Amino acid sequence: MARKWIYWLNEVGQEHNDIVGKKCANLGELTKAGFHVPPGYALSVEAYNRFMNETDATKHILKYLENFKADPNDLADTLKYEKASQDIREIVESIKMPSDMEGTVRSYYENLCKIAGRKDIYVATRSAGPASHPGQYETYLNVSGADDVVFNVIRVWSSTFNARSLIARARLNLPLHYDPIGVAVLTMVDSKAAGVMFTLNPVNGDVSKVAIEGSFGFGEAVVSGNVTPDTYLVDKVTMIIEEKVISDKGSEFVYNPKTKEMEYIELPSDKKKVQCLEDREVIELAKLAKMVEEHFGCPQDVEWAISKSLPFPENIFLVQARPETVWGKKRGESVLGKKTGLEMLFEKALTPTKIR
Repeated sequence: MARKWIYWLNEVGQEHNDIVGKKCANLGELTKAGFHVPPGYALSVEAYNRFMNETDATKHILKYLENFKADPNDLADTLKYEKASQDIREIVESIKMPSDMEGTVRSYYENLCKIAGRKDIYVATRSAGPASHPGQYETYLNVSGADDVVFNVIRVWSSTFNARSLIARARLNLPLHYDPIGVAVLTMVDSKAAGVMFTLNPVNGDVSKVAIEGSFGFGEAVVSGNVTPDTYLVDKVTMIIEEKVISDKGSEFVYNPKTKEMEYIELPSDKKKVQCLEDREVIELAKLAKMVEEHFGCPQDVEWAISKSLPFPENIFLVQARPETVWGKKRGESVLGKKTGLEMLFEKALTPTKIR
C-alpha cells in the first residue's frame, strides 16, 4: 500500500517535521493548538519522491547531468549552474503529475473552496524543507483554480533545482538530482497589512519584549527587505507599546488582477507614513506572539497577516512560526534543540566562496 502523502494541516504537528517539512509541521502545530491559521493542506516529502520517480523525471535529470561539469567554488562557473537550473526546471515543469496524485490535489483544493464558501479561492504554494533554508526555494502567491494549483505545486518541486540549491548541494557533495521537500497549500489572506514579529528584541536579545515589523499589503515585502516597515516594541508583561517608529514605506506588495501578478505599487503620498496597524492590533499580535512562544518553549520568529474583510480580532492570522535564530545561535541553542548536521552543512554551503 502506498504511504500517505497528503495531509490537512490539523493532521500534522512538530512530530511530522521529517514527513511534511518544517513549515507545514509548524503550521499544523499552530492549527491544532487553536491559533488562527488560514486553512490549508500539506504535500509530504513522499509526494515529491512519487512525482520524481513515477514520472521518470529523475531518470531524465540524471541523463542531463551525465555531461554536466562545473566547479561550485568557482564564480566563473556560476553561469553553468544557472543554465543547468533552467534546463532541469524545464524538464520537471513539462511533466504531468501522476493522475491519481493530480486528482487528490484537486480534491483537496476543492474542499478548501467549500470551506471558504467560494469557488477558485486564492492560495499560496510554499516550500517546506525538513531542514530550514529560508528563502532558498520558491513560493507562488495568489494561485487560483485547480489547474494552477497542480502546476504550481510542481513549480515548487522544480525550485529545488534553482542555481543556488544546485551549487549548495555540489559544495556538500550531495546528489544534484535529489532534494525532497514538502509543499504547503495555504489559503491566502486578503492582507491589508502583514509582517513579522519576534518574541524578543532582535537588537539586544531582550526576552521581555515583543518586536513587530509590518507594512501595507502582503508580508513578502517585509520579509524580503524591499520596504522599510513600521516597527513596534511591546512589553510582554504590561502589554504596553513602548516604542513605535512609523516609516516611509514607499510601496506595498499587492496582487494586480489585470496582470494576475504580484507587484510593488507605490503608495499614495498621504499613506506612505501612515501607521499600518491600529494600536489594538499591535497589542493583540504581541499577545499571540507570547502565546506562541509559550507553546513552543523558546523565542519565535512569527509571520502574520491581517485581513481587510474580517472584523477585529478575527482578522489576525498567523502564517508561519519558527525558532528565532540570531540570538538563539549566540546562546548556542536552536528552537527544537541542536541544529541538525544537514542544517549546519547547508549554512556553510550557502555561504559565498571568496575567490582569491
